[in-house]
Amino acid sequence: MSREDQRQAMRSLREELIGELEELYRNAFDRISEQDLGDGAIARLTQLLLRSREAAITPLQQEIEAPLITRPAGSATASSAAAGSEISDDDSAATAP
Repeated sequence: MSREDQRQAMRSLREELIGELEELYRNAFDRISEQDLGDGAIARLTQLLLRSREAAITPLQQEIEAPLITRPAGSATASSAAAGSEISDDDSAATAP
């Protein structure tokens, strides 16, 4: 599998996971609304669920939206230097300036 194929497969997997998480949280919110709880209890539980949802989905979305990072010119191999900079999709590249 080429580097680009791997990158696309990871993107697709992240998007699928986000979709599954969205459905899970939608179902949880529906279940909460069906319960005979007081307004205060529903509000507290909903707020906790919203925070949980944000913590679960945001990192996946940020990784999808992260720009591609290229390696510095000095670290490129001779063949990639002739073709331009090389695209990196590993975790360490996401934190590079």
